[in-house]
Amino acid sequence: MPKILVADPIGAEGVDLLKAHAEVDVKTGMDPQDLLAIIADYEGLVVRSETKVTKEVIEQAKKLQVVGRAGIGVDNIDLESATAAGIAVVNAPTGNTVAAAEHTMALMLALSRNVPFAHQSLKSGEWKRSAFMGVEVRAKTLGVCGLGRVGSEVAQRAQSFNMRLVGYDPFVSPDYAKRIGIELLSLEDLLAQADFITLHTPLTDGTRHMIGSEEVKLLKPGARLINVARGELIDEQAIIDGLDSGQLGGVALDVFAEEPPQNTTLVEHPKVVVTPHLGASTEEAQREVAIEASEQVLMVLRGEPARNTVNSPPVAPEVHAVLAPYIPVGTVVGKLLTHLADGQFIGITISYQGEIAEHDTRSIQSAVLAGLMDPITIGQVNLINAPVLARERGLNITEQHNTSSPEYSSIISATIETSEGSITLAGTSLRNEPHIVKIDDYWLDIIPTTPYMLFVDNQDQPGSIGAVGMIAGRHNINISFMEVGRLALRGRAMMVIGLDDPVPSAVMEEIQALGHIHNVRLAHLGAL
Repeated sequence: MPKILVADPIGAEGVDLLKAHAEVDVKTGMDPQDLLAIIADYEGLVVRSETKVTKEVIEQAKKLQVVGRAGIGVDNIDLESATAAGIAVVNAPTGNTVAAAEHTMALMLALSRNVPFAHQSLKSGEWKRSAFMGVEVRAKTLGVCGLGRVGSEVAQRAQSFNMRLVGYDPFVSPDYAKRIGIELLSLEDLLAQADFITLHTPLTDGTRHMIGSEEVKLLKPGARLINVARGELIDEQAIIDGLDSGQLGGVALDVFAEEPPQNTTLVEHPKVVVTPHLGASTEEAQREVAIEASEQVLMVLRGEPARNTVNSPPVAPEVHAVLAPYIPVGTVVGKLLTHLADGQFIGITISYQGEIAEHDTRSIQSAVLAGLMDPITIGQVNLINAPVLARERGLNITEQHNTSSPEYSSIISATIETSEGSITLAGTSLRNEPHIVKIDDYWLDIIPTTPYMLFVDNQDQPGSIGAVGMIAGRHNINISFMEVGRLALRGRAMMVIGLDDPVPSAVMEEIQALGHIHNVRLAHLGAL
């Protein structure tokens, strides 16, 4: 069983799920040196935001296959190092969506009605109703920065308060924004029009300090800001200056650049409502993210494509359902190409026909490249680092899409070009099994279920199949299946034989010496 380290507190339901399928150690609160000392023993690692998965950790983690983040943000994980090492990074982007959206609404209402300040005043024995005059959110303009899952949920809830909704997100279409009742604006226009601004963007180089001193100057005077996403999205000093000048009427913060926050001036400011990173702190959210992250980790360790792999192309659930059966097809096509091709690799052309051609096929491309690279690469090769390894080798990669597929609903074909020529393989998925259906011009149907496959390019004549079978029998090599494709009667043919046993080089030479054999190749597929 694989070993998994849970380095941060997660819901018990997630730990129980992991323990049902793996050996699990729960060691929370470790300092960096403690983690470095033990990480080499584990195939899987589960964290939240506390543990930093640095380049040093990745370099020390020789067995590590997957890092699971019980939550959405992965800025505490060195994605570049993980990708280069072939380590999948998966997260749980949906489990805490509602919790974060509800907390955003709670902070907006608390800010608009001065709830925390009035609460503290009354607890202190005061009765100062006039000191806590608030504003209604009804008919106010809410600017939503980031229209992903949480931002969209916030927009849905804000509609029930009869708020006007404007949004900023350069990665969504106007049609999508219109469907959820949001008018798309530039960030500058949003800041100038909004009475309330809420941030829901990921932390990237482009979004760090997206609200700084220049942005504060653009605000409608007295606007209120809510941040339940990432502390680094705002320049804290610019926010303090905006509050002091009156340009900002109030700020509600659940996240900070440093946690616990070191900027006491911001936390203690009389116009600031703060909570200690509670956006995902509901019983329901903690249970959901723990289960979601654990499921993703186990999928990777089983060799299955995990939908929420953040260092590979994201795939929507409905698209994942279409593409997932073709991941193993792509892998076996790539593996077979490596075994069948002669000469120096120059480039590969991957073609998609039928339904799969209508979608983003980068995950299938990664599968083909992973299969292609695996037999010729030292170290771990998988869907994550295969494109990186292919680029490092200077392999030219071309993709073609054609939504028409006369023979099958969907089909993948790949042509590897080498210094000695080219060879093409095509495959499809039938009954959730990969099938090889074409080798160059030969149509056939092969289910690659055996560890070894013999490809015999021969002349179609009586006794061809029997001669090869007799050689295998003499050497106690068990044949699982045999499939033949030919171009014409008594013409060139391709014989594909599934074998349960390895074929020594002397046996390969014996088969090659048969008079009617043009070429023979052995593919060792291993685990698919």
